[in-house]
Amino acid sequence: MASPQSGILAPVPGHGIYLSFDRLLGADSDAVRKVLARVAETVDGESVVLGLGAPLLQSLQVEVAGIKPFPTMMAAGVNVPATQHDLWLWVREDDEGEAFHRAAALIQVLEDGFELAFRVDGFKYREGRDLTGYVDGTENPMGDEALEAAIVGSGEPLAGSSFVAVQLWQHDFGAFHGMEQTQKDHVIGRRLSDNVELEDAPESAHVKRTAQEDFDPQAFVLRRSTSWREGTSGGLHFVAFGCSFYAFEAQMQRMIGVEDGIVDGLFQISRPLTGEYYWCPAVLNGVLDLSPLSM
Repeated sequence: MASPQSGILAPVPGHGIYLSFDRLLGADSDAVRKVLARVAETVDGESVVLGLGAPLLQSLQVEVAGIKPFPTMMAAGVNVPATQHDLWLWVREDDEGEAFHRAAALIQVLEDGFELAFRVDGFKYREGRDLTGYVDGTENPMGDEALEAAIVGSGEPLAGSSFVAVQLWQHDFGAFHGMEQTQKDHVIGRRLSDNVELEDAPESAHVKRTAQEDFDPQAFVLRRSTSWREGTSGGLHFVAFGCSFYAFEAQMQRMIGVEDGIVDGLFQISRPLTGEYYWCPAVLNGVLDLSPLSM
């Protein structure tokens, strides 16, 4: 029976390296399939999670129901960029050095068919907080609810697989630290001191805009985000797994005010720089199930 890549449901490790690749110009489909077969032998779904993008699948003439490129979204003066790539790997390690070496080995395995387009080195801040200090993913589903939210159910086509939305958010720490504490709490909708949700938070508060149970149907995702930094810049590397892209898109559209013109307060202190969608194949008999690719 097909099962999810176990790293999707496992707790976030201390370090994560996220690698986005594009197919090499001139690499034909046969060469790309051979490279994918090699990387599938390396990816265990636990220490490394793999996702395939719509452009790659289209180039291989493979149809996977539900996959599509990340869409550019714009409303109420807010732009959410799309930076779609072909292949995505999430290297998961508690040790930073081990993550570095594993990522380097994967890049080498892929070099005959893919080139590295984007890399993010992420880390777990404190017990799982955003760099602003607020707890990240407070309403994350757990147990069977996490499985239902993140993984295509048994009996369905592509059972055991998942869809993931990936965004790099860059924080404006100058703007954030220039706010009074009450303003900061109202941007998020929770008190920093005890993580309690504020009843009097404005409608623009992030937790109000993204309350997963308020959508119809409900819009639960399984967040596996980490913090990131490069030089003096930093923020949140947002990673959300779902049984489809519905929940992510419903939340994102509400954040940018598509429904009512109210923009999520998070945009006062942060902005997305990237946007990527991938399909994460299931595991069958201990190896990635690439049978939808006729492999």
